[in-house]
Amino acid sequence: MVLEMTDSSKLQVTLITGRTIEQGVGKEQGKFSEQYFDNVSVCHIDEADLSKLHIKEKANVLISTKYGSVVVRALKSLRGPHSGIVFIPYGPWANIVVNPETDSIGMPSLKGISAEIKPALNEPILSLEELLKEQFGR
Repeated sequence: MVLEMTDSSKLQVTLITGRTIEQGVGKEQGKFSEQYFDNVSVCHIDEADLSKLHIKEKANVLISTKYGSVVVRALKSLRGPHSGIVFIPYGPWANIVVNPETDSIGMPSLKGISAEIKPALNEPILSLEELLKEQFGR
């Protein structure tokens, strides 16, 4: 995997999304619960990439793809090493940055998405209510 540096504060990465135990447990508490928010408004990033971005764990980052951009909290991945790969659990925050088209199969492509990640230390992570309002205007 080639990791392309665009400047000292951005990385070109491959984004993947998927289920996590924490995401599933949070969903059981309700999608408007704090537990759900804490478990899906995050990305898991390799420790080396945190260093390349000059940020610490739990810093806010902006993830952008050709489909959209979203601010999430960066967590150090417990798996790896996997420099150049960023993981976001399934949920509304991941949905912002994945291709909404399903190509007639009923499921969007949720893996292998070209993305850019950069620090967003002064930008808030939107609540589910704020995210829905921003995306759908209500």
